[in-house]
Amino acid sequence: MKDIVTDGFSGAEINLASGFFDNSDFRNALAELRSDGFSFIAQQVLDPRIESVDEYIGRMLDRFYFLASFEPDFINSHTGKDFYSFDDNCRIIEAVENFAVRTAIPVVHETHRARFTFHLSTLLPYLEKFPELKLTADFSHWCNVSESLLEEQGDMLESIITNISHIHARVGWQQSAQVNDPFAPEWEHHLSVFTDWWRKIVAYHAENGRGSMTITPEAGPFPYMPQTPYSKENLADQRQINSKMKNYLNTTLYGRY
Repeated sequence: MKDIVTDGFSGAEINLASGFFDNSDFRNALAELRSDGFSFIAQQVLDPRIESVDEYIGRMLDRFYFLASFEPDFINSHTGKDFYSFDDNCRIIEAVENFAVRTAIPVVHETHRARFTFHLSTLLPYLEKFPELKLTADFSHWCNVSESLLEEQGDMLESIITNISHIHARVGWQQSAQVNDPFAPEWEHHLSVFTDWWRKIVAYHAENGRGSMTITPEAGPFPYMPQTPYSKENLADQRQINSKMKNYLNTTLYGRY
């Protein structure tokens, strides 16, 4: 947490591992930061398991209530499974939305491989059934799944902007959900494409009265971060990229440092 504050971030998004974060030291440190306006987003990510849909829902809700004990501003959820049927994923979404109503903790569903949100066009029927559904935009996964920069899906992409509530500022490419360093010159075009998407999202919400927008720079560690063979050294510095992305977004999207 100290590194996050030192690097100038105004909040944190954390996948809280059971047993590691659930202690008084972490809770007290988090409460102290939040008293100064620090934002806290919890992540709901379940390990893969062979299970029924009902078992998945039960495990997911247990995780949600554990996260609720930390009183996050909202929860970013990896929801459902790409191979579940539409009806089964709808049951899961309904369980999540009911949790959000009962606890008054908003839940946003991340666009992510292996979840019900794994592909842009197959997401649209869910938004027709749940028009108020809130999304975390991590378009890097869609680029990877569609093996493109979504050049042919522009209209569909525009249509979901109203549902986007949170942004993951990760730059992906056609063959992976993360480039090694988005600020390297060879990724200039990809960074520009992603920045245009983020700019449209922020502009839409600003024009419609939203006072602020949460964005998490999300360059991840291995296996997101490519490594050299044998030595397994990261090809770039994850912390440096996330800090640089924060500064880049401040100047590019908001015109300030």
